[in-house]
Parts: sequence; C-alpha cells; structure tokens
Amino acid sequence: DGAAGDAQKRPPSPPHIVVRPPLAPSAFTLTPPAATLPAGGVSSPNLATGTLPASGTSSPRPAPEAPPTGPYDRTQKRVLIIGTGFGMELNPAQFQVVRDAGFQIRVVTTLPNPENPQFPVHTFLPTITKAIKEFDPHLVVSASKGGAYISQLWLTGQWKGPSVVINRHPALMALPKGQTVVLCHGSNDEYYQYKREDIEHLVRSGSPNRVLLYYTGNSGLLGRGYTREGDRHNMASLLVYDCLPRLFDAAMCGGDPEISLMLSWNRFVTQERLTAEAWLGYNPRDLRKLWQSEEQKGMDENVLFAVDPSSEEYRMVEVCFRAQPTVPRAYHDMNPGMWTHLTIHKIERVENGMQEDGNAEPYYRSLARGIENQGLEFRPGLHTKWAFHGSSAVDDIVNNPISGFQPLMSGHRAAALWGPGTYFARDAKYVYDGGFCKMLPDGGKVMLLCLLMTGIPCLGDPNHPGVLPVRHGRHRYSSSVDCLSNPEIYVTQNPGAAYPAYVITFS
Repeated sequence: DGAAGDAQKRPPSPPHIVVRPPLAPSAFTLTPPAATLPAGGVSSPNLATGTLPASGTSSPRPAPEAPPTGPYDRTQKRVLIIGTGFGMELNPAQFQVVRDAGFQIRVVTTLPNPENPQFPVHTFLPTITKAIKEFDPHLVVSASKGGAYISQLWLTGQWKGPSVVINRHPALMALPKGQTVVLCHGSNDEYYQYKREDIEHLVRSGSPNRVLLYYTGNSGLLGRGYTREGDRHNMASLLVYDCLPRLFDAAMCGGDPEISLMLSWNRFVTQERLTAEAWLGYNPRDLRKLWQSEEQKGMDENVLFAVDPSSEEYRMVEVCFRAQPTVPRAYHDMNPGMWTHLTIHKIERVENGMQEDGNAEPYYRSLARGIENQGLEFRPGLHTKWAFHGSSAVDDIVNNPISGFQPLMSGHRAAALWGPGTYFARDAKYVYDGGFCKMLPDGGKVMLLCLLMTGIPCLGDPNHPGVLPVRHGRHRYSSSVDCLSNPEIYVTQNPGAAYPAYVITFS
C-alpha cells in the first residue's frame, strides 16, 4: 500500500536517484496545446509563521488563463517522482501507467519514511532539490507519505513549478500561492480520512484557476449497492482512461488545470459525434437557424416540427443518438450490438420561443458572465454540452412556456445518486438501458436530446443539498457529474441550464 507499505525495513542507505529513460514517442496529442512551465526556484519562506511563499502578487480578480503556445508532447515532459509513498513495489501499476504514457521520468528513491515520530524532513530535502537542479523537471509528483516531502518543498520555496499530489497527507495544511497543484483523493481512503468539504477548503487555499481537485466519491445507494465507489488509498480510478497521465497534462497545461481535464473528456466521444454537435450548435441561439415557425420566433401554437429524414439536420441528430463512446461504459451495457439496429421513426424539433427566450438564453448569458468573471474564457462546446434525457413527462417538458425542466421537482429514481437536480446522460443508450424512456402504446420509446449549459462541473454528491460547492471566492460550481475522469452523467440544478431541443421516437 502506498501509505503504510513503503516504510524502510532496513537501516537507511544513502539516498540515490534512479533515472528512467523515456519510452518511444507516444501517439497521444492534446488540443489545445500547452506551454512549458519553468522549473522550481528558490525564495525566502516565512518559517516563523509557516506560510507558503507566493510566486507572484495576488489580485482580487483571478488572472486570465495563460494562452497555450507550441505543441504539447508528453515525451518532452520531464516528471520527477518522489518515490517514497508512490508504491513503486506495492502499487506498481501506478508507476507503469505513467511510464507507458511516454513521459521522461526520474524517481527519487530511498528517502526514509517521513511519518516516523520526530522525523526531520528538512534533512532530506537536499536529495530532492539536487534532483530538481539536475533534471530540471516540468512537474513534481508525490503520493501518500511523500506528501510530507512536497509540503516542505513548498514551505521552503524550493519547488515553485506544477505539482501533482496523490492522497491528501496530514502535513498538507495549505496549497502554495501562484503554483499549479492537482490534488487527488478518494472518499474511501483508509489511511488519510477527511471529509470532502475539508479537502475542498484546502484546495481553495491555492490560487484561483491554478488548482484542480480530482476527487472520487460514492454514489448514493441503488438497491443494495453503489453505481460508483470512491477510491481507496491506492486510487484505482487513476489507472483507467489514461487518468493519471491526463492529470499530469492538466498540471503542465500552462492554464487552468480544471479546463484542461474538461477538454480531455472529448476523447471519449467519437469525432463523428463531435462534428455533429458542432453542426447543431452549442449556443441556444444557434438552434434558431433551423427553426420553421413563423419568423423563427417559436411562438406558434404547436412547438414540435418534424425534421426531414433526408436533411443534414436529421443525420446529425441521428449521429448523436446512435454514437457509442470510444471506451467501455462504466455502467452495465446491455446488448451493445443491438443499438445499431434500432429504428428511428421520427425526429421532432422543439421550437419553444418562450422557453428559449425567457429561460435558456438568459441562463446562458449569466453562465458566460460568471465564468468570465473568474478570469476564464467562456467556450461553447466546453461549457455547454449535448446530452440525453428520458422522462414520462416529455409533453410537459417541451410545451412548458417558462421552464421545461424543474430540478427541485425531478423524479426520485436517481435523485439520491449524485444529489438533487435534473439528470442527463452523455449517451442515449444509457437512457434506454436504464428504462428512463417514455413508453408509447405501440411499444415505441421517446427520449429528448438537450442542449445543456454545464459551465464548470464538480463531482456530484448524494448529500448535496442542491447548492454546489464553492470553486473559489464567491463562485460556485455550475453543475455536477458522476465522474471527473470520464463523466457519463450530468446533473443540472438550475431550470435554465437545459433546453429540450429534439424529441426522438424509436423502437
């Protein structure tokens, strides 16, 4: 185990450094590319107060995210790993994932267990700083008990570059200002047990738009079990979906690591679907270019308009509907081969001008302002999403003149899984498999394709009271998801955060 299993069982030998040669170039690429950050430097810490040195002057308003420049290539990124606590022997899969990703790696090994009573961590810092000087890393990584070492590097100002910290170590009392930090923790950690709100408070001690909390937690109970479970101390979720390497990418992206991780979610959606979504548009106003109601105002008595099966619009909606993810789903996938043989009977466009004008569009503008006020660029297609919804109340949703979705009045089937709100699925098949579709008398089924205004999501929580956690300052997260690595479920808490754009009838 990374926490308790790395203690030295022999008299400590002189610390040494192991150099891992880079692997063959990885085919992995990121869009947009990221800038190379400088390695750590030295500044004068305030050891009397225990405060961390700032890497720059603070500002009441978050600094805008840095524009990425140049191509990003993992094989050119140097990663220094503090070996103590990383589980080199007892959790070798974690190191193998990093190695397979193609980074240049150097591991500082034989550092003693810093959790021994009265252990002088500062005595062994020169071993790490020597490696920093020689290797000039872009990123320093610690796990488990290694957190005691990285916290001292921050405190003494001997590392001011990006950091990834796996497991919140008790020595981590604050994050450094002006530095990019990715902190990973699981709700079922059996050694370092913290409430989620305590870890969120720690993360907010860092600089806005420079920190990312990768947290995994249990869903609410469904029957006798969970649909997802939070990680234990050895964080299993880091080993799938290229998660840990993507968190390294996020730390080195040159901008907001949360935005970098969100951008990486597109790799789990086919390019064909992404092209179809972009054609349909990511702004509520974009939808009107296809409307057939009088003057495209959506004020006709009937709000449903049949989409011509021979049209490009029909094909784009069908592509989204039939699309399968690029990796296996986290949830039970019933008869995946059957999905390609479904018959779509009709696709209807929802032209509800009152709902779009009075609800979706104002919320879209408000969301954009809120993200820009955090020093970030609002990006349709990143902060907005296309997703599917199943409900027996489809007619009420599409015809409601004010708000089709009422998050605080949503049905109870899934309400306890990730907190209150309206639930949407990335994949149409999830809605079908879960039995959420509206059933027709002839055996047909109906579901909605919706445009969501998700903003910046956090992990959902069955104990959320309907108000999401603070991201920084006065800004809260705008929606929630079932997983921060590869989300398949989105939960919105505001009635204006979703517009029911299409009704799909199929069998």
